Amino acid sequence: MFVIVVYDVEEKRVTRVLKYLREFLNWVQNSVFEGELTEGKYKEMEIGLKKKIKIENDSVIIYQFEDESRVEKKTMGKEKGGIENIL
Repeated sequence: MFVIVVYDVEEKRVTRVLKYLREFLNWVQNSVFEGELTEGKYKEMEIGLKKKIKIENDSVIIYQFEDESRVEKKTMGKEKGGIENIL
């Protein structure tokens, strides 16, 4: 499945969430990640995120698509994120 994750967390947890999501997805922009995940990796990511955020203060939105071909992406302005995760 193709996943887009956006988050708004308290400043003291931003770095922790950022580093965690980089283990699963590609950083696209401040507080935005995207990428392909298996069902198992998705569940692992979701469980880990629940442990890293405070439900009463933070917000994480996860968009799921069958695959990337179902998503139309258009970038305006400077493109952020990208290739630093490519080995």
